[in-house]
Amino acid sequence: MGDNAFLLSFLIVFALVSSFKFAKAQMVPAMFVFGDSLVDVGNNNYLPVSVAKADFPHNGIDFPTKKATGRFCNGKNAADLLAQKVGLPTSPPYLSVSQKNASSFMTGVNFASGGAGIFNGKDQSLGQSVPLTKQVGYYESVYENLVQKLGLSGTQKLLSKSLFVVVVGGNDLLDYSGSSDLQKKSTPQQYVDLMVLTLKELLKRLYTSGARKFVFSGAGPIGCIPSQRIKNQTDKESCNESTNALAVTYNEGLKSMLQELKSNLNVISYSYFDTYAMLHNIIQDPGTYGFTEVKAACCGLGKLNAKIPCLPISKYCPDRRNHVFWDLYHPTEATAGILVDSIFDGTSQYTFPMNVRQLVTV
Repeated sequence: MGDNAFLLSFLIVFALVSSFKFAKAQMVPAMFVFGDSLVDVGNNNYLPVSVAKADFPHNGIDFPTKKATGRFCNGKNAADLLAQKVGLPTSPPYLSVSQKNASSFMTGVNFASGGAGIFNGKDQSLGQSVPLTKQVGYYESVYENLVQKLGLSGTQKLLSKSLFVVVVGGNDLLDYSGSSDLQKKSTPQQYVDLMVLTLKELLKRLYTSGARKFVFSGAGPIGCIPSQRIKNQTDKESCNESTNALAVTYNEGLKSMLQELKSNLNVISYSYFDTYAMLHNIIQDPGTYGFTEVKAACCGLGKLNAKIPCLPISKYCPDRRNHVFWDLYHPTEATAGILVDSIFDGTSQYTFPMNVRQLVTV
């Protein structure tokens, strides 16, 4: 009886680890997502004191359920769309499944939190978002949970083929751009260097806990989001070029760090997506991509619909597909779809050293 029980246990574990092979459309076993509101699928719903929430109309107006889910978008965000590309269900928000068993984590978890940054900013210390450091800590507890369920070798097999998606940095850059205190304490280059160094240490922790395949999104032209345009002192509503320059500096540091990390940890692979170049091209030539409005938010009130956030009292545009931005900070589902298409199948113009389709085959 003892041998039979052992064999049954072995077969169950083997089936859990290997089941992804039988789903033809499923390209990877799991996807773990870290970052900010661009990929938050509802974690902030579970933060009682957070003001950074999107669990109310008109958010979710184009989501399949037509209801707000906590996504800062009119519909699906980049995390949803990338999961679709690799044949997975959207990874659930960690705070919704954290008390459940390891079976909840078998196809991945989403740790992203609206307002989060690489640094632990003021709002994060107040419990209004989950900073990246804490997200990595949550992942480490998931790793331990998986090891208990699958054993060390089974967990490593699962994770070595999984994707680890990191979309973070924009909030840190906006914090610096809008804070005279931060600007007095360090130069833009010093600030960005510390961002990159801090991120590097967190990536090493993920590596120690099984992460091998990474997808990184560089910072976009955040000086062109509606909230930044309305701060322009002229009436031209043009982009804040100093904030854009900060994003470019950060992206250069991020790319250099990733190349260094790859040379030191040869078993890791990654895809870096040049969000800045792609989104900048959309803003410069919107008609090519099917957009007619690149400055104003679809949902909000006031100048460029960016004086008041997307709230139930706000107005929203009738056709979300022709707007680049949903609210004063975030892209529409249509924009996210174009970006994810490029992340997944893009040429070397936007993805380095490979796109995600190539990454999953490594």
